[in-house]
Amino acid sequence: MTVIMQEFPLTVGRILDHAAKYHPNRKIVSRSVEGPITHTNWANIQRQAKKLSQVLLSMGVQTGDTIGVMAWNTARHFEVWYGVPGAGAVNHTLNPRLFADQLVYIINHAEDRLLMVDFDLIPTIENIWDRLKTVENIIVMTDREHMPESSTLDLLCYEELLEKQDGNCEWVEVDETAPCGICYTSGTTGDPKGVVYTHRSNTLHALASSAPDMLGLSSNDVVMPVVPMFHANGWSLGYTAPMMGSSMVMPGRDMSAKGLYEMLGFGVTFTAAVPTIWMLMLQHLQSNNLTLPTLERVIIGGASCPRAVIETFQNDYDVQVLHAWGMTEMSPVGTVCTFKPEVTALDASGRLDAQGTTGHPPYSVDLRITDDAGVEQPWDGNTSGKLWARGAAVVQRYFKQDSDAVDKDGWFDTGDVATIDENGYMRITDRSKDVIKSGGEWISSISLENAAVAHADVAEAAAIGIPHPKWDERPILVIVAMPDKSPDPQDILALVAQSFAKWQVPDDVVFMDELPHTATGKISKLELRKILNNQGYELP
Repeated sequence: MTVIMQEFPLTVGRILDHAAKYHPNRKIVSRSVEGPITHTNWANIQRQAKKLSQVLLSMGVQTGDTIGVMAWNTARHFEVWYGVPGAGAVNHTLNPRLFADQLVYIINHAEDRLLMVDFDLIPTIENIWDRLKTVENIIVMTDREHMPESSTLDLLCYEELLEKQDGNCEWVEVDETAPCGICYTSGTTGDPKGVVYTHRSNTLHALASSAPDMLGLSSNDVVMPVVPMFHANGWSLGYTAPMMGSSMVMPGRDMSAKGLYEMLGFGVTFTAAVPTIWMLMLQHLQSNNLTLPTLERVIIGGASCPRAVIETFQNDYDVQVLHAWGMTEMSPVGTVCTFKPEVTALDASGRLDAQGTTGHPPYSVDLRITDDAGVEQPWDGNTSGKLWARGAAVVQRYFKQDSDAVDKDGWFDTGDVATIDENGYMRITDRSKDVIKSGGEWISSISLENAAVAHADVAEAAAIGIPHPKWDERPILVIVAMPDKSPDPQDILALVAQSFAKWQVPDDVVFMDELPHTATGKISKLELRKILNNQGYELP
């Protein structure tokens, strides 16, 4: 049979082209790194991105070259987001919060040819410059007025380079399976691993995650990604929003509750961030008697949000809270907790119970849970198992690895332990490396933590297992109290006991001023164990 459908390569430049042609005046409001709030639109973003492509090509950038980008969430970052792959190159997002050794490793491992850096982050590069092996030039993402001085680096000015171009060009033609971006895992169990996204995988992922039962974006939305664009592919919002013609508000580097609230005032309807951001925002709202007149829904990922916070946002501020789950290796969205008819039919308490899960996957993502022997476990909402995933935007092999990261049937081991209920709603119960096994039975550290933070005076909690001569392991809770609060340990344990069997309740409560976090904002159980070891606990 003769093929009768047109070729339409799924390259990311077409996403921006669509936004610029059919939604040209949709607003992009940004808190610039220089300070002032700026206003632009998709048509101007496209024009600037094409100028950047011209700049890169004039500098000799070849198809497949890797460009390191260290920048905050701004409109200028969007120009780079599309201008780099538009030149046929690969966009390598760099997290400025990483330790110096990690930054050196991933820049060298990715073989970044150029670095593009916000001007306030130049000191970070200066500190590691003599250890970088492949970087030829550094472009500072600012104008001439704000160019920093450097005694060690030869810096190029972004705006001056773009001013010399006309933007009258086409994107470099590449196959849709060509690499488009690369993001490295946090490296909590070894060296960071590179996940390479293709034009096709990013496009399909954006299509799937923007569906009504997922993020549900449209041209009527104003999207504010609080999650950094350098974290897990920016949760793909840099692709889904322009694909759907949404407006965007970019908060820059100011992650304070006050700064974010100011940006919400530009009509934001949809936003995404880790739970800590929203707990701080809730305190800010309550302390200052503020409202959220335009915000409609919040996507929360990276960790579970306490039930009390969900209830407060929904009951007091009319903002729907949706859990999501994903990984760098999944581009990253794996599930979103929107309501299927079976959940909509439940009473308010039942719907809140469902919101405690991470939701169900979109088309193009497939999940399963197994025991240690690889036997699939039932979807009853109670039986836990190793969580596996496969799909159109799930990693096949890490960058420069000799073997695939999947099993013989194409399943990727997420490292999570989860349950799935009869309606397909998945709940993460632990990381496989963090699960607490007491007397041969698993205890969910995540569930213990969620129960503890339901206490009004608890700001953050971590549950870990400590060695026990009889039961192998027993759980303890490490608690950070709310400012100016001193919760009673027994009150916390009593609250936890309402949801757990007696043998599952932690043996001890330890208080700390703060918990150690990774560069991506997650609690570092590895560092926490080291701290507790120094305090006298003998932990592996």
